[in-house]
Formats: sequence, structure tokens, C-alpha cells
Amino acid sequence: MNTKTTPRFAELGSRYYGVLLATMAVIVVLSGIGAAKGVQFGPIITDGGFFLFPFAYILGDVISEVYGFKAARKAILTSFAMSAFASVCYWIIIILPGFDDEFGREKQAALETVLGPVPQLVLGSLLAFLAGQLINSQIVVRLKARQGERRLWLRLLGSSGLGQFVDTLIFCAVAAPVIGITGAPDFLNYLIVGFVYKVTLQYALIPVTAVFIGWIKRREPGYAAEVASTPPSTQP
Repeated sequence: MNTKTTPRFAELGSRYYGVLLATMAVIVVLSGIGAAKGVQFGPIITDGGFFLFPFAYILGDVISEVYGFKAARKAILTSFAMSAFASVCYWIIIILPGFDDEFGREKQAALETVLGPVPQLVLGSLLAFLAGQLINSQIVVRLKARQGERRLWLRLLGSSGLGQFVDTLIFCAVAAPVIGITGAPDFLNYLIVGFVYKVTLQYALIPVTAVFIGWIKRREPGYAAEVASTPPSTQP
């Protein structure tokens, strides 16, 4: 029989939340730039942001577990806004008049090639990130309401699969034609490889994620106070 507990979360006043939020936002912005490059390892097709983006989900798990859904939503929306702002900046940089010599024209062409597709990729990335991360965070918080402080590994396992699948499906559908993936077999390769890679990396890093979450919880004064105030009948 499942019993529901009152999940405890830290307040947002400490330095740790701000550092986690800023790191997530930087990762999302850099992933949008990296995604402009198609990458191929033999038969495996992916993009240049493949090694970065899973860490945004790991940080989402940490924030959801320690600070709760509202704090995670704030971090997700802030990362969303920063990535959109970066995209506007790329557009402005491209349309600004450059030097009209050969070197200036070469740089302009390079910027248009590299940063030109980024706004469309950012749009796909933002929609995917928003949907996937909100699902991911909701699962972590709802499972914590049932499990309390126990079974952190189960929350991390359970949240990764669905959130990453929704994220990967939306992003690949938008990004594939931008980076030159047009055929159905290549698209399925891109989708499946992206999903399997992201989930596998998250699962492989669950022990590290769990240790980091424990480290934050022990050093977050608000979290210790919240757990200490939990009635004995509902503590795990």
C-alpha cells in the first residue's frame, strides 16, 4: 500500500540554488550552439551538443529533489529565457554591418553559416527542453511525495526516461532538417541514438548525481531544517 508523505524542500535563499540555475542556463545556451553541427561516428548520427545537454537534465533532477517543482520550474523558465535571448543576440550580431574587406566578408559568411541556423535550433531546443524538463521535474517531485527521502535512485531512474523521450522527439523533429538529416532512416537513427545516449548517460551518472544531491542537502541549511520539522509518523 502506498502512503503519501509531505515532501520537504529547501528554500531558495542560499548560494547553491543560484549556482545550479546559472550552470543549467549556460549548458542550455551552449547546447543550442553545438546543435548547429551534425556529428557522425561511423553509423551513429548526432549533433555537436550531444555531450552537454544530458547534464541539464541531471541539474534538473538535483534542483527538483532539493528545492521542489516551483524552484525547478523557475530554473527551467530562466534557462529558456536565456537561450531565447542568446538567439536574439546571434541574429543582431549577424545583421550588424561588418568590415567590407575580404577577411570581414569571410567572417560574416562564417557567422551566417554557424549562427544562422541557431535560432531555429534554439526554438526546437526550447520547446523540447520546456516539455521534457517539466515532465522530468513533476515525476521526481510526485515520487518524492510517496517515498520521502528514501529511494532517490528510483526517482532518478523514473524521471529520466519519459522526460528525455519527449525532449528528444521534439528537438529531433525540428533540428534534423536544419543540420541536413532528411531521410527517414537517418532521422530514426538520430532520434534513437540521441534518446539512448542521453538516458544511458543519465543512468550511468545516477551514483554521482545521488552523491551530489546528498552533498547539497547536507550543506543546505533550509533543507536540514525542513527534514527535521517532518513529523515522526511521516519521516522515511
